[in-house]
Parts: sequence; C-alpha cells; structure tokens
Amino acid sequence: MSGHHQALALLLFSAFVVVTLAITTWVSRKRQGSAEEFYAGGRLFSPMENGFAIAGDYMSAASFLGISGLIALYGYDGMLYSVGFLVAWLVVLLLVAELVRNCGRFTLADVVAARMAERPVRTAVGVSSVTVSVLYLVAQMVGAGSLVALLLGGTGDTARSWTVVGVGALMVVYVSLGGMRATTWIQIVKAVLLMGGAVALTVLVLARFHGDVNSLLTSAAERSGRGVDFLSPGILYGGSWTARLDFISLGLALVLGTAGLPHILSRFYTVPTARAARRSVVWSIGLIGGFYLMTIVLGFGAAALVGPADVHASNASGNTAVPLLALVLGGGEGSTGGTVLFAVVAAVAFATILAVVAGITLASSASVAHDLYASWRRPGARRRGEVGVARAAAVGIGAVAIGLGLLARDLNVAFLVGLAFAVAASANLPALLYSLFWRSFTTRGAVWAVYGGLIPAVLLVLVSPVVSGSPSSLFPGVDFQLFPLENPGLVSVPAGFLAGWIGTVTSPEPPDRARHAETEVRALTGAGAV
Repeated sequence: MSGHHQALALLLFSAFVVVTLAITTWVSRKRQGSAEEFYAGGRLFSPMENGFAIAGDYMSAASFLGISGLIALYGYDGMLYSVGFLVAWLVVLLLVAELVRNCGRFTLADVVAARMAERPVRTAVGVSSVTVSVLYLVAQMVGAGSLVALLLGGTGDTARSWTVVGVGALMVVYVSLGGMRATTWIQIVKAVLLMGGAVALTVLVLARFHGDVNSLLTSAAERSGRGVDFLSPGILYGGSWTARLDFISLGLALVLGTAGLPHILSRFYTVPTARAARRSVVWSIGLIGGFYLMTIVLGFGAAALVGPADVHASNASGNTAVPLLALVLGGGEGSTGGTVLFAVVAAVAFATILAVVAGITLASSASVAHDLYASWRRPGARRRGEVGVARAAAVGIGAVAIGLGLLARDLNVAFLVGLAFAVAASANLPALLYSLFWRSFTTRGAVWAVYGGLIPAVLLVLVSPVVSGSPSSLFPGVDFQLFPLENPGLVSVPAGFLAGWIGTVTSPEPPDRARHAETEVRALTGAGAV
C-alpha cells in the first residue's frame, strides 16, 4: 500500500478514536457511580436509539469482514453465516426480549436466578457469560490485526500484535470511564457509519454489473475457478459426513446463540419498558436484515472483482476481502479513488471492532461484578464496591482477550464468533428458556443446564480440528484431535437442555411454584419490573 493510502486510513482511524474518546470523556463527567447508571445507562434510551445500538453491537467484525470473506472464498456455503445471524433474531423477538426486560435488572443471571438459590446460579451463569464474551472478543481482536496488517502492507506479525494490544487498551478505557451510556453512543455512531459504508459499497458493486445480480453471480463463479459449483452448496460443508454435520452444527449454534449472548441481552435493560425493548428489536431487525443482505452482495462482489485467489493470498481466512474490494471499486491500487475508498472502509471496519469490543467488555465485566463478586460478598457490602469491581474486571478481561487474540490471529473471525454462539446456545439459552417457561425448574436444574452445556462445548472445541490436527489449527504441529467437528453445537446444545432436565427431575429440592407464578406474571405483564 502507498504511503498516502496508509496515511489517509490512519488519519480516519485516529479521527474515530478521538471522537469516541471525546464521547467517553463527556459521559464520564456525569454521575457513573450507581450500578443502574454504569450497567444500564439509567434506562433512558429510546427504542430507536437502542435499536441502532443493538445493531451496532451485533454487526461485528465477523459480519463485515469475516462473512464477506467466507462468501468470497467459498460462495454459497459462506452465506450460511448471513442467514443464521439474521434468522436468530426471530428467536430473540418472539421468546426473549420482553420477558428478559421484565424479569432482569442488569445481567442474564438476574433472570435465571429470579426464583432460584442465587449464589450457585449466579456463579454458573457468570462463568458462562464471561467465557462467551472472551471468545467473542478474540474474534474482534483477530479482525483488527488482519485489517491493520493489510493497511500496512502485510508488514509482519509485529503490527498485528500491537494492534490487538491497542484495541484492548481502548476498550478498557471506554468501559472503565463511560459505562453503558458511552458504550451505547459509540455503538450508535458505529452503526450509522457501518450501514453507510455497506450501502455505498453495495451500490458500487451493483453499478459495476449494471444492476444485474445474475451477471454478478456468473462473474463470481467464473473468477472462482470452480464454475457453477461456487454457487451450489458443498465447497466448505460438503463431500464428507463430518462436513455436513458441521454445517448443521453451525446453523444450530447461529440460530440459537444470539438469544444467549450476554452483551445483547444486557441491551434490553437500557430502555424503560418491555414494550420499548420489543420495539428496539424491531428497529434492530430492520437494520441487521438490510446489512446481512448487503454482505452477500459484497462477498460475491469480492469474488468477482478481486478473485478468491487474491483474497486468500492477502489473508488465508478471507478477513480482508471487503477492504480489497473497496480498493478495486475505487480504481485499483495507487489510484486516488481506491485510496480514499479503502481508507474509509478500513476506518469503518476499525470503528466496528472498537464499538463491539466495548459492548462485550461491559457485559462481561458486569457479569464478574454483579454475578460473581456481588453474590459472594457479605450482603451489607454487596452494592458498595460493585461498579469499581466492574471497572477492574474490564482490565482483566481485556488482558485475557489480548492474549488469546494474539494466539488465534490466523483464524477467520466469523468462524471464531460461531464458536462463541455455540457456547451461548449450549450454556446460557437452556437455563434462560427453562427458567422462563418451565414451572418445575429448580436450582440444580439451572446449574446443571449451564455447566452441562458449557463444559462439553469448551472441551469439544479443545479436542477439535480448530485446536490441533490440521494445517489451519491453532497448534498445527501437534495432534490431539478426538472430535471431528469444528463447531460443537450439534452435541453441546442438546447436552445443555438434557442436563437441565436431568438436574431438575433428580433434584431433592421441590420447585417453588409460588415464585414461578410471581415471575411469570412479571415476565408477561411487567408488574414489579425494575
């Protein structure tokens, strides 16, 4: 990349960082000492504002960089991510949004523990929420490293490593100083920028083919070297029974995982009522739906105009397909138009990463402070230092995410997010749905549901091809692979639901039907909701 190219992109990066830090500084001057202000922004956001923030939180580096890259490399099979991420919102809208807003206060554990023994349930859900958040954070770190490596002309691992460290440091600042209010406004700004950038690129791609989508797909198939097979299922998830099972496993994780993501569920507490939470979801579905349709155009556009070979040469996992597409659409490398468009897209992608990591870090630090720390403190001291613990937890979680991000820097970011979704669907969703809809659910059932999904999901990933046994693994030089699938959802999601059922039916503790009735009334009507 030319020096002008790098300078412009870095200038735009810096501008966004300055703006977001200004927002954080402005918000930090307001009172942030109360838990409600720090975790939920005072519950003062409108449905439209929260809908944009949810969309900003959800449309991550996996969406903008990873999905388009997978489509550019594998055609039809890459679209599973776009479809799965979007369809998942129907589960959120129909089963989760209003009920969670009515039953909870700040975190997912508030809902699950509403009629259970608090300490064991909060501990289990807190551990699961932090695990999911860290996996999600790693994906964003990897996306940031790939982006800056491309910007600096692939100057080796040093730039990528320092980028991961820099993103981690910024997210700690955002969360520690600004809390939910600053994080929400950063996500709103980012959502507007991302939608604007995606619309501009989509229009340019379609203009290249005179609005003829069939011509776009035909060109992508020809450039791929695979012919019509590029537009048919089977390149990535076909040919063997393990690949086909992986396809089913990934789809299950994507569709069910969103309803168990801590940083998404925590957004429903930032609006004043359950009706506002539902309207927030409607706003976010409109934005997210439009965006994922555009990622399909961008993915096939990258295949047609850049070529899978060049995308793979730039980044083996395809994470740089969209910036390369922007370069071509603007006139190619060395052109003024290409330089400007590449710089804008790179800055938008970087803004995407910063906004998402801020939301995830806030949700995970809230789980540490509100669920783990608060439930093990003396009751009289519980609320006093909770916000301070959350700020300290943000630092620790940032350090862990930085370390894992450096380790996993060669994996596709959409794939990494798929693993986070699998853990969320396996551990968080069973406990959440059982607690909302099963009258006989008990404390043992809740704890077993969480650990019964979390432990198998993590263990199966550790003994899967993701970690060892293949050239693209985290540790390609060793082989302790025992589980053939890359995504554990097909096994771990049913395991979580089964463990919750077994724990409940074998529990010596009788279900508290009175508390269930109270929770049910509050969930459905909002009576008594915070």
